[in-house]
Formats: sequence, structure tokens, C-alpha cells
Amino acid sequence: MSGREIRRTLRSVDSLVTAFAIPVSIMLVFVVIFGGAIESDGDYVNYVVPGTLVLCLGFGAAATAIGVAQDVATGTVNRIKTLPVMGSAVLHGHVVASVLRNLAAAVPVIGVALLLGFRPAAGVAGWIGVVLFCVAIIVAFTWLSVLGGLLLSVDAASSINFVFLFLPYLSSGFVPVDTMPSWLHGFADHQPYTPIIETLRDLMSGTAPGANLWVALAWLAGILIVGAVGSALVFGGRVKG
Repeated sequence: MSGREIRRTLRSVDSLVTAFAIPVSIMLVFVVIFGGAIESDGDYVNYVVPGTLVLCLGFGAAATAIGVAQDVATGTVNRIKTLPVMGSAVLHGHVVASVLRNLAAAVPVIGVALLLGFRPAAGVAGWIGVVLFCVAIIVAFTWLSVLGGLLLSVDAASSINFVFLFLPYLSSGFVPVDTMPSWLHGFADHQPYTPIIETLRDLMSGTAPGANLWVALAWLAGILIVGAVGSALVFGGRVKG
């Protein structure tokens, strides 16, 4: 099932553009176009890379919702459930493929960031932590997207992208929270993206994440439980074999 999803991505020009070109484009927009206006000394690239990377991982994970919705609409899920294999393998295949696809998409994002002046201070252990944390982000976001794909039509599932694209802007991903209007501080400080991005920022800078790590892991665990348990319930109760 994982190989099937990877092959489907490789055979689709739109999927390849979405997976690789869009994340790099987002990076270029924030660093090249907005960076000089926000911070003239050129250090903005070091601040914005973690937020851009998390935004890209969420955007890539959201694409899973469309694939799952297509499998439900075309009867692929029901067909697989009639075969002598674990029926939920089709969902796990989407998740594994999403992890591999998004990790691959993160490589050119980091590469472009380095060309633009990004200078992370993390050592080998720090980068291992970055990769593992990114995997946790992708898995949690992907299972939530799987749930959306099981509940929504193909057209409606595509709208999940906007959630993952919009929320990072209301976090510390692109500007410090204290620069936002005061009435936004509470939401920006206590939504999942802020501790997730701050944890990734600390890992990349070689700094111990501290309390942000535990808050981020708690958010990711909650998202994962909602997505995975909800997907299991919907898959077993509403998708009939």
C-alpha cells in the first residue's frame, strides 16, 4: 500500500509539484520578498526556516486527505477490505507514504534555505532530533488528514490544505507573538503550531527545547489520537466491505 501511494505520487505531475515546488516557493517568498522588510540584517532566514518547514510538512500531510477520499469514492477501500489482508493497510500505506514524501520534500527546502543564508547550529544529535521530531509532526498531521479523507468528499477534502496553511501564520512561525495585536496573543501562544515551531527552532539552533518540547509532544499526541482513533472508528463503522 505504501509503494502504491509512492508510485501514484511519482506518476502525477501535480503531486510532484505540490510536494517539492510549493514548499521551496514558500521559502523563497518569505526569505527573499518579505525578509528584508521584516528584518534588514539578514538574520530573518534563521528565524523563519522552522516555521516554513512545519507549514510545508502540514501542507504535504494534508494532501493525504485527498488520496484517502479518492480511494473511498472509487471503491478501492471496499475492494481491499474483501481481500485476505488487513483492511486498514490501505490507511497505513497512506501514512507511511506521507512520511517518506514529506521528508523528501523537506530536503530541498533546507537546501534552498542554506543557499539563502540559513546557518543552523545543531550538531549531529540535534539533527537526529530534528528528523525524529519532523516524523512525529508528519505522522500526527497525516492521521488527522486520513480522518478528514474518510469523512469528506474528494472536493471537500482538498479544503483541509487551508487549515494547515492558515494556522501557522497565527503562531510564532513568521513573526514573534509579541509583535501581533494584543487580542491575538492568547490564541497564538496556546495553539499547537507555536510550541511545535519553537521546539523545532530550538533543535535547529542547538538549544535545549525545554518546556516547549513537552507541550508540542502533548499537542502532537492529542492530534494523533484523534486522527488515528477517529479513522479506525470511521473506517470500521462507515466504510463497508
